[in-house]
Amino acid sequence: MSKRPMLLLSIVERDKGKKLIKKLEDISILVNFQTVGYGTAPTEMMDIFGLGTRDKDVVISLGTQESIKNMMANFGLVFESHSKYGGLMIILELSAASRILTEILDITGNKSTEKGDGAMKNEHHNNLIVISVNEGYSEDVMQAARKAGATGGTIIKGRLAEIEQFSGFAKTGADGEREILCILAPQKITKQIMDDVNKSFGITSDANGILFAIPTQKAYKI
Repeated sequence: MSKRPMLLLSIVERDKGKKLIKKLEDISILVNFQTVGYGTAPTEMMDIFGLGTRDKDVVISLGTQESIKNMMANFGLVFESHSKYGGLMIILELSAASRILTEILDITGNKSTEKGDGAMKNEHHNNLIVISVNEGYSEDVMQAARKAGATGGTIIKGRLAEIEQFSGFAKTGADGEREILCILAPQKITKQIMDDVNKSFGITSDANGILFAIPTQKAYKI
């Protein structure tokens, strides 16, 4: 079985992150990180999808391809209620990882006894769009993304580590404090969303936006 690592990005209701991590640990996905964020979806959209409050726990998990494949093959058994955590789980394939990390994941992944149903299929029907902007611009960015077809996103606070280097590319002074907006969007509208956001909030704007998109293997409601 391949040692290639995979990543789970889970965005769930506040205070449900620890519960999700415990469930992941039970199925041998033992490398987990937790932070906080808040959702941008309008109230009516949150009600439709049962996503609860705007406050979110963000859980980043790493596992082997085998452990993730086993989870996907038995998803209905592992997550009995798809609305138990009030959010989404997005599966992403990593292109590289450190040797020690792959060895750690391989050791923990070997604890899994469940069998999957063959090689994973890379569906790529959706992309995870990641947009980093100066603090205070994420809501305006989300409005532009919605006009292009996005339905909602999650904002995570962060800091720019090398502000001096970044400022050399920006038209105006870049802020150290950043907001990172994560949007799950269909592949067919990803380019339009990114083009529209970049036009008004790109690197040469006051928002100093940086954008990129990652193809997703799969996305589940949990």
